Amino acid sequence: MRITRISAERACSICERTLLMGERAVGFSPNGGEEYVDVCPLCQDTAVEYGWIKEGAPTTPTMPAVRKRNRFSLASLLGIPKSPAQEPVATEPILRRLSEPELATVEAADHFNASQYRRTVGGIAKSLGEPRVSIVPLSGVNPDVVVTVAWEISWYQYRVTPDSAQPVRLAERGHEPSELEGSFTDWNAHLEDDGRVVPDIARL
Repeated sequence: MRITRISAERACSICERTLLMGERAVGFSPNGGEEYVDVCPLCQDTAVEYGWIKEGAPTTPTMPAVRKRNRFSLASLLGIPKSPAQEPVATEPILRRLSEPELATVEAADHFNASQYRRTVGGIAKSLGEPRVSIVPLSGVNPDVVVTVAWEISWYQYRVTPDSAQPVRLAERGHEPSELEGSFTDWNAHLEDDGRVVPDIARL
């Protein structure tokens, strides 16, 4: 009798990246219940920040998720500047000189840089090198902005909806940049070493 090995595709529940064969994921419970989801090694700190319970960890007493997001950090008490990921792309005096499309681009970059996806693309860039980046506001009444990060062998596209409870989400991904629509290949931004996307606006 021939036995066929069947492997199910697994993905990280935070960054939605498909886990590589042999990559060890850790189970986390988003609501403290008995159902666990996979979280990749890069996103485990983010899961803890969200208040998710790590598989095997004691569940009592449980710290409410709200308390894990303290407004006052040790760094702020000591006067240490915010990390680059928390710093806005542009300050108020510069924002006043930008056009509406430029403002939408800057706002989308700030939302992306504050999300867990910054660490995802930053980690990929360490392996694949510097990617091409575009930030494109969609036309019409829809305020969404599309952030595209592309390498020669893969690309990721994120949808930024500023007014949403979860403003950044992975919309699409693929392997060949030629699959992308032409409107998203006007590479008008770049990726910093820490994974931050920054629009290439002269006035910045």
